[in-house]
Amino acid sequence: QLQASGGGLVQTGGSLRLSCAASGFTFSTYGMGWYRQGPGKGRELVAAISRGGDTYYADSMKGRFTISRDNAKNTVYLQMNSLEPEDTADYYCAAKRTILVPKGGYDYWGQGTQVTVSS
Repeated sequence: QLQASGGGLVQTGGSLRLSCAASGFTFSTYGMGWYRQGPGKGRELVAAISRGGDTYYADSMKGRFTISRDNAKNTVYLQMNSLEPEDTADYYCAAKRTILVPKGGYDYWGQGTQVTVSS
């Protein structure tokens, strides 16, 4: 299971930290990712992290978002800074059993946590 939390309402320029707690599988052997789906938009990969800590970011998130993981807590985080109204979306975490930075083909998905950025 993947349980995402930390969403909410924030003003433009603000920050939020999303968390995703994993259970039921060996977290340290999985790559993790965060996706988002905005109103009327398709799902997009925001960031991903390998089990070894290598990371990937979508271009529009570089420099603003940071993905990290704590294997001792079975948790992956997404620190989001300088938020813009365009970041408004449901954010989902996902897991894939791979040594690489996973950019698709995830095995497990969590429920979404809603992020709303007001202008």
